[in-house]
Amino acid sequence: MERENTTSIVWKYIAIVLIAVTIALTVAMITLTNSKLKSRTVAEETTAAVPETIQESVPETVSETVPETEAPVELSAAEMAIETGNNMLSYWTDSALTKQQLIAYMSDITDESSPNFIPVDRRIAVFDFDGTLFCETDPNYFWYNLLVYRVLEDEGYKASKFEKATAKKIVELNEKGKKSNNLPMDIAKSIASSFAGMTPEEFDAYVQNYKTLPMPSYNGLLRGDSWYLPMLQIVDYLQANDFTVYIVSESDRFIVRSIVKNSPLNVPMRQIIGSDESVVATGQDDEDGLSYTFTGKDKIILGGQFLRGNVNMNKTTAIIQEIGVQPVLSFGNTMSDASMAMYTITENPYKSLAFMLCCDDLERENGNTDKANAMYQNCAEYNWIPVSMKNDWTTIYGDSVTKKVGVDEALAPAA
Repeated sequence: MERENTTSIVWKYIAIVLIAVTIALTVAMITLTNSKLKSRTVAEETTAAVPETIQESVPETVSETVPETEAPVELSAAEMAIETGNNMLSYWTDSALTKQQLIAYMSDITDESSPNFIPVDRRIAVFDFDGTLFCETDPNYFWYNLLVYRVLEDEGYKASKFEKATAKKIVELNEKGKKSNNLPMDIAKSIASSFAGMTPEEFDAYVQNYKTLPMPSYNGLLRGDSWYLPMLQIVDYLQANDFTVYIVSESDRFIVRSIVKNSPLNVPMRQIIGSDESVVATGQDDEDGLSYTFTGKDKIILGGQFLRGNVNMNKTTAIIQEIGVQPVLSFGNTMSDASMAMYTITENPYKSLAFMLCCDDLERENGNTDKANAMYQNCAEYNWIPVSMKNDWTTIYGDSVTKKVGVDEALAPAA
């Protein structure tokens, strides 16, 4: 009897435990279901609150893969030459022959698969200075004007009779168009003598001061700022395509260096070639440099002697002596640059071009119709590419610079 009671009690406990477990599982299932329903409701409300355009952009699931960004297409050197040319030559009209020819040329010679490919060490360009990169006539070359200022206007300088006579001949040329025999040579000699005894640093400081004077024919332009902006873009474009640029000028080398210094033209001093004057040591006296030795007490000064005029065939000679490589591009503006242009395009192992500026703009620049027409004819005869300052350029000195009213065509300096 006791045994039966004990068994009965055990079964009762088992029944109670099973009931309790069942109740617990039921409660848990109800709680889980409510939680899911609540989460779904919140999500739906949140989605409803988001603007429709944003809902469309939200991924349906967190696990959805975000599309990868496409890698930028890398342009070839030839394609880059075209793209940079169109962007960098913004002061050139699209119809300008120079712009079209130069971009096509650059695309060709930078393409390694092209038979006209030019290696970087042979990408040499030479530029005349006055009238090609920089204003040529206001009313004359920069170094001619500088001599007039030094000799006739600088009260601190006592000029020689020869220097005064030379400066007055420049004034007569500017005002009356009267040309004198051997004037370019006399000017070169007078430049050398009138600055004799100055150190190169003192000479540079003198030129820097002169650069701050206003241009007589223009509003808003200083002597040292009269750069042809479209031509500066050409230089930048060439350098962007690994060209080495040289200036090959008739003007005095030291003067051109001073003009380029602190300017927007990025050409090193070592790449500027011009007419030369003597340089000596302070203790040298009349002793020849072949026998004199520079000492620690010496200073370098200008010797006062004109040595060499860098014009016509002398430009070609200077290129051969100082550069040592035949250029593939040449830029000039007068027949004094013809030798340099012809040397560039004659029997060149690489594709080569020569460009000549034509001063046909009488409204924005001191142009000269006769000179411009003569150069157009020369370009046709010698296979040079003409550059029209009037039609090819959207600006010359910048939109803030204007030519003064009443200024006639400038007198052409002796070439």
